Amino acid sequence: MGWDPVRLTVPKTSGRADANLVLSVLTRLIASGTAESRAELVKHTGLARSTVNSHLDALIAAGVVAERGALSGGGRGRPAHRLAIAPRAGVVLAADVGAHSTRLAVADLGQGLLAEEQVALDLSVGPEDALDVLAEHLRDLLRGTEVAADEVKALVMGLPGPVDPRMGMPVRPPIMPGWDGFPVGDTMADRFACTASVDNDVNLMALGEARALPAEESPLLFLKIGTGIGGGIVSATGELHRGSDGAAGDIGHIRVPGADDVICQCGNVGCVEALASADAVLRGLRAESGGPETIEDLAQLLRDGDALAVRRIRAAAATIGEVVAMLVHFYNPKRIVLGGLITSVGDDLLAGIRSVVYRRALPLATRHLSLANSALGRSAGLAGAVVAGIEDVLSPEGIHRLVGEMP
Repeated sequence: MGWDPVRLTVPKTSGRADANLVLSVLTRLIASGTAESRAELVKHTGLARSTVNSHLDALIAAGVVAERGALSGGGRGRPAHRLAIAPRAGVVLAADVGAHSTRLAVADLGQGLLAEEQVALDLSVGPEDALDVLAEHLRDLLRGTEVAADEVKALVMGLPGPVDPRMGMPVRPPIMPGWDGFPVGDTMADRFACTASVDNDVNLMALGEARALPAEESPLLFLKIGTGIGGGIVSATGELHRGSDGAAGDIGHIRVPGADDVICQCGNVGCVEALASADAVLRGLRAESGGPETIEDLAQLLRDGDALAVRRIRAAAATIGEVVAMLVHFYNPKRIVLGGLITSVGDDLLAGIRSVVYRRALPLATRHLSLANSALGRSAGLAGAVVAGIEDVLSPEGIHRLVGEMP
């Protein structure tokens, strides 16, 4: 399980950059594996060697960065030491909360995955009880890694519904009764005495996927097709685009013409989610043949090549493809990525969506466009949460706190 280290964004520096900004740049370059030596840090930052050395020495003295074994290079003189984020500099907690399963991870600031687990979390019991259970699962995971509670520097959660990321709370989430306006971020920050952020689960999947791919594969649009249909948008610079209130990418509620008789759980009619999500396919199959009951059952039917299930999925793909073709013209992404359990068991969804998009969208918008299933699969959300957590801790504000906290 897990994933290889992914790219972190690096703030721009200049000759007059303040100390915290320089510390942030140096640690992010090291954490992402972009720079492993002092010479590489000078090359990537454009800063004077003396500036890099003085700030790096401060990070080493504070216990944030460590020098490891010598780098091989064959050059003359004393070999350079490999730089790494110190293992005890801190950890981030990641929680990818889904409607049917929740994935948790503990990672150090150098992107080392210390523990990962999938747990059951019933969201219908309400936020207080569900977060109690989630916090206990995270504490159990921490105990297994022998990481002390005060080493937790950030916690990032993805939730399966609309989220106001600035307030750290869900906003009228259709499948999370009782969660509307609940201060999830503040609650978890109090539980773990660290910064805590909350985002839509598909946003974190999009972020993880975009950072695992080469930078030139963005702008990126990530589509998760599961209980609902959601989207995450990553800009050409690798940053999430959330919109002014965190609602960007909520594509499941785009209306499909001619479907006014289909009521969505959001209260509107004709939403693509109500017509073509995995849940919609399940409802259609149950009405037609009496089964299956769960998304896992549907996935197994698709693995087995069940003709009725395949036909329903292909019809859903055609509907989704029409919406995606509109999005291609609106956003002009370089890459569209499909995620969710159903996409991982076969290529019917991918092939169907791809066919419609290339047929319906104009050549200028598709000549460099690629559509693919997720490279990270079920780890995409955790990868995005870990990236977001590390970038928070190693931001100019975060690194100031981190250096001040180190013994």
